[in-house]
Amino acid sequence: MGAGGFPIDLVLFGMIAAFLVLRLRSILGKKSGFEAGPAVVRPAARPAGAVIEAVAEPVAAPGRKVPDPSGPVGQALARMARVDHNFTPQLFLGGAEAAFTLIVSKFAAGDRAALRPLLSPETFTVFEAAIAAREAAGETQTSEVRAIPEATIEAASLTGTLAEITVRFVSDQVNQVLDREGRHVSGTDAVTELRDEWIFGRDLSKSDPTWRLLQARSA
Repeated sequence: MGAGGFPIDLVLFGMIAAFLVLRLRSILGKKSGFEAGPAVVRPAARPAGAVIEAVAEPVAAPGRKVPDPSGPVGQALARMARVDHNFTPQLFLGGAEAAFTLIVSKFAAGDRAALRPLLSPETFTVFEAAIAAREAAGETQTSEVRAIPEATIEAASLTGTLAEITVRFVSDQVNQVLDREGRHVSGTDAVTELRDEWIFGRDLSKSDPTWRLLQARSA
């Protein structure tokens, strides 16, 4: 508590939250491109993706799998690169992993302000309803992504300038929901391997480079 009784700790938390949002937008937003749209949420478990700074020679990390350039998915990604010359599948996957981790944690925390710019309006409505239901029940959720052993681009499409990319995530997570008395409702405090497919979308003709989550579902 500062002078005059003003809560300094609230100011610090606000600054931290603002930094996270700005950081996410700067990462997803690099003209390497990244954002998200509608999703299916498991209210009592977990839902969702951010981006990594571009490097001069992006190389796919172990576990990040990009499609064969000669296949239909690879060709769709190549068409995206012709529209947005800064787009590469490797940078996209890096951003998708970061966004996945961030959205999962912010959903569990019920942080609507942090989620809104990362989700399509339709997906945000689904997530917000799940958060509201959890709050009404007096439940709290903890979710932590411990590792993402695999992130694979499964599908891609480009209709005009509207791009969609489906990513399959294999992640090690801890997820648990407790009631208002701290009693176990669902999930576990043990690390569990989860498989999810998330669809991200972006209008490549827009100056905003963020890919928003369109849908999240179990793989």
